[in-house]
Amino acid sequence: MIAGLVLAVLATLAFGALLAVALDGRLAILAAQGARQRVETEAPDRLNRDLAPAWYLALAAIGLSVVPFAEGAALIDSPVGIVVWGSCEALIVVTVFLHGWSPNAPFPLIGAYRYAAIGLPVLLPSMFVLIAAALPAESLSFVAIVDSQRELWNVIRQPLGLPLFCIVALALTLRGPMDYADAADIATGTSAEESGPARVLWDIARAAMLVSVSAIAATVFLGGPLGPVLPGPVWLWLKIAGLMALFVLGGRRIARTTPSRMLSILWVILLPLSFLHLAISGVLAL
Repeated sequence: MIAGLVLAVLATLAFGALLAVALDGRLAILAAQGARQRVETEAPDRLNRDLAPAWYLALAAIGLSVVPFAEGAALIDSPVGIVVWGSCEALIVVTVFLHGWSPNAPFPLIGAYRYAAIGLPVLLPSMFVLIAAALPAESLSFVAIVDSQRELWNVIRQPLGLPLFCIVALALTLRGPMDYADAADIATGTSAEESGPARVLWDIARAAMLVSVSAIAATVFLGGPLGPVLPGPVWLWLKIAGLMALFVLGGRRIARTTPSRMLSILWVILLPLSFLHLAISGVLAL
């Protein structure tokens, strides 16, 4: 059983990352990038530079490990799965910051500080939304949250939850309007000085995180492996693929605003809205 779940997690990450790269239309670009020589800046922090993509990839795997692939079957059936995922979200901000800090260059450092400013307030709406989804289950376990959606998915029970989490997902995967770390206006930011296989590894880690975030969203709001006829893992994979396509499309179509305006949107609009969402969900769960 455990071996099967380990295989499911690894296969989902591998094939999901490949799908994410294909959706981005970057297969040929990554192949060409991998053949290039790595160019180093002067006096980089080599340890953090090499560890950042590995940490990003590891956090994606940890997030996916608490997701149930079938009813009651998660690799790590943690009673506090939401807390585990919340810890991953916080560490993602640290990882992206280190990725920008390590080259010892201006544009990556600007991207790092800009992402820290945006990423930290994004964590608050995420926690409010996930806790609201946990209220009907009366548990922080993802297995219990899936079980609570047998009659009605949370996307219908709590209609604001998924749209709010989509914003979080774009921030955690450095996409679209939330791509402040690797934005074009700062020459791809934290990735400005990356080249060769190191750049390929970072892009693959970003793709893997898209898989993990989509799996969390599918579990919390779309019933995870629940569905008729098809086996549970198939339903989960279909929902993950659909959400990945949604995040990629949203990242391309929604324009990025200035960091200062986005901070105002996060603190003045999204944070109160997510708290109101939690309050309404709490009242309905009573």
